[in-house]
Amino acid sequence: MPGSDLTTLFAGTPVIPVLVIEETATAVPLARALVAGGLPVLEITLRTPAALDVIRAIAGEVDGAVVGAGTVLSAGQYRDAAGAGARFVVSPGATQAVLDAADASTVPLLPGAATASEVMRLLEQGYRFLKFFPAVPAGGVAYLKALAAPLPEARFCPTGGIDAARAPEYLGLSNVVCVGGSWVAPATAVAAGDWQEITRLARAAAALGGAG
Repeated sequence: MPGSDLTTLFAGTPVIPVLVIEETATAVPLARALVAGGLPVLEITLRTPAALDVIRAIAGEVDGAVVGAGTVLSAGQYRDAAGAGARFVVSPGATQAVLDAADASTVPLLPGAATASEVMRLLEQGYRFLKFFPAVPAGGVAYLKALAAPLPEARFCPTGGIDAARAPEYLGLSNVVCVGGSWVAPATAVAAGDWQEITRLARAAAALGGAG
């Protein structure tokens, strides 16, 4: 399914927490803390053995959470994520295998792009909502501003190197719908089970708003 379907899914959510979760036991309280702070859309990266179980747990136990799978690199991972209950899939790029898996699935894809040519190819295939990755190394705010005039129909979720200080500048761009970041769930707070701190960080991030 084209990523444009995600514009509605992500509406009103300026920050998507990008989460690398090592232990399933932390998944539900972490997700509840983020949802309580106003960040219901969560990206669980498939970088740990626990990732699919984490998605299942959040999808089944956390009211209000919209859980997705990130770092999806193959058709098999796409199918596994959908089977685990992911409501959306995120990839750092857009291989034909991943695009074909998206075409065969009811779970929408947020494909990654880092160049004008990649954006154009995805627009041709019906994708309007794209992940801009890696955001800061690939040119950051200045690059996204430059893309806005020739490619006005593209909307982005920049991810990669964005923190609380950088986020407002990205969210002020007309072609940015939201940003992805991990700063709302710092490893120290997760390890300590400091869910109140994570809710506080989420609340501050949710208040940032956005122009896109």
